Amino acid sequence: MRRSQEEIRGWFAGRIPDGWFGAPPEVTVDREEILVVGTLPEVTVEGDSEEARAAARRGRIKQHREDTREARMRIADEAQARFGKKVSWGAVCGDVRENFTTLSMPIMTRLRQSDRQVLDTLVNAGVARSRSHALAWCVKLVGEKQGEWIEELREALAAVEKVRATGPADV
Repeated sequence: MRRSQEEIRGWFAGRIPDGWFGAPPEVTVDREEILVVGTLPEVTVEGDSEEARAAARRGRIKQHREDTREARMRIADEAQARFGKKVSWGAVCGDVRENFTTLSMPIMTRLRQSDRQVLDTLVNAGVARSRSHALAWCVKLVGEKQGEWIEELREALAAVEKVRATGPADV
């Protein structure tokens, strides 16, 4: 049974203990994984250096990760049984974001020689360790440079998913 992203988000919103995050967590779902990222309260630091603030934020995230580990594992196990996807976690504090665990999935692709040459150039220049790493680098770059366009596509897909949900049930 295919679960909607809204159902999954709602389940996590209800299942995550009050007080873990300052707002409902960001829940991102793809075919293999559910990534849950919560926003932690800002840290006040003596002094005003960006270095001190960044260190304090990383410390807050590390403390949250350690304090919630067992409960996060229980929730992840429940979600995996319910939704059939691995669950990864992360946290944000100020402008510091850390994903604790995420899947790295092998993806098969067919590339023509000109495309392989682009990947090989990145490897030969030391930008990437391998073709796989170079391809991941390219995907990340497109996501950053074309973020607005990608977001429009996601919104359009969400609208399609809503329309499908109102259609007839699986036969």
